[in-house]
Amino acid sequence: MEDDCSFPDSSGDHSQRGSVASSATLSRAQDVLVYLFGESAVHLTLEGLGTVTVQELGQSVREALHIPDSAREVFAFWLCSPLLDLQLKLRHQPYKLCRQWQDLLYRFTDASEEDISQDEPYLQFRRNVFYPKSKEQQIEDEAVLRLLYDEAKSNILAGRYPCDPEHWTDLGALSFALDEGTGLDDQQFATVLKEKKVSSYVPAHVAIGSGGLFSTLRGKSSRQAGVEQNLLAAYRKLCTSVGDSPEPTQLLHQYLHTCHTLPYYGCALFLGEIDKPSQGILQRGKRKTVNVGICLEGVYVMDAKEKHVLLGLQFSELSWDHSYPEEEGDSHILWLEFDGEEDGTAVNKLLKIYSKQAELMSGFIEFCVELNSGSEGGAAGETDREDVPQSANQEGRHKNGRGGRRGMLHRQNSVVCSRVHTLNTISYVDTGKEIKRLKPKRAASFFTRQAPAYSAVQVLESLEQG
Repeated sequence: MEDDCSFPDSSGDHSQRGSVASSATLSRAQDVLVYLFGESAVHLTLEGLGTVTVQELGQSVREALHIPDSAREVFAFWLCSPLLDLQLKLRHQPYKLCRQWQDLLYRFTDASEEDISQDEPYLQFRRNVFYPKSKEQQIEDEAVLRLLYDEAKSNILAGRYPCDPEHWTDLGALSFALDEGTGLDDQQFATVLKEKKVSSYVPAHVAIGSGGLFSTLRGKSSRQAGVEQNLLAAYRKLCTSVGDSPEPTQLLHQYLHTCHTLPYYGCALFLGEIDKPSQGILQRGKRKTVNVGICLEGVYVMDAKEKHVLLGLQFSELSWDHSYPEEEGDSHILWLEFDGEEDGTAVNKLLKIYSKQAELMSGFIEFCVELNSGSEGGAAGETDREDVPQSANQEGRHKNGRGGRRGMLHRQNSVVCSRVHTLNTISYVDTGKEIKRLKPKRAASFFTRQAPAYSAVQVLESLEQG
């Protein structure tokens, strides 16, 4: 199969939506729905649907949404389903990729044959993962900012972007102000919040709380009441700072600016598993589900259940590789190597991420490293380059790449910061063909994928706790 796919992001469930791959006759004009975040869509009528490219489709969608041509690199087209999301290149023909969808699912997911046979992709217009945050901060067009806001809000509410209470309360207050304005008193605020529900403004796992079924039956939990009070306090503070009639663009900029403080904002998300630390015989062999976020800044391994970061590394702080299954039943593995400590000794640490999308992740990391090595801010609009390593045909290519900005991991009591001590990693030293468990000082990487200027991760035991 031709290498015609890109990078997946585990996003929302849209299984009830229509697909661009309908069974209509493609030689005449056909209706196509291009979905946006926020449950809206652009309705287009196209001729020759079977040969329409992403580039041609983009012009039509931007005109329909009144997006200026200067913002053409901000967004990309994605083929999405509950099982897999793929960003497309400008030269891709969405209809033809839809015809290959089942092949892609067999290749990059562990879904059952029944689920694969019933899965159907839809076309979505959303943020280009290669668009730098530095350029996004310069956008002034309200239509563009609204689209970016809708997408960011969706990721925040779904917990795909882990954030601390001060983040989600500020973001919730901004969303409330964008919906209702900044002129409400406390009673009006409470009334609107009751009508729309707290889950419209804070992440789902926060809105649900920890009270469980019995707490729900008794009424509003004290946790939810606390969330509402925090939202009100943040709203009051916002109203004081922006006044009664702020421009929508001001609030949109504030929302996105807060999201930009999250290092994984704008990342592509991949599904994987890691080994749980051994806690006796009964715990052996168990794994934890993780989301792996990869963006122009680095790689972030996030606990899919607890909604916090387990490991965050800039590209200059890691080596990586992808191994193929040696026997049937084995897993594809993405290996991440970074500096750490063990009993006060500096060691190399290896984290194994089991995923059928390991090949995609490795190719994505390599391309981001190349972008960072070739330009200071990454490169927007690169999704149409012919040399972009999109998904496959990486076998046998084990050259190295490492790049990005110098930086250290700051570990503190925050969901955004790493929890290295909770990871089941391998500590080793490479001595020829033999891998030993410990080493006093980093000498060389076990992998060949490295950057020209490696910067060690400064791991301070006193700051390790999360």
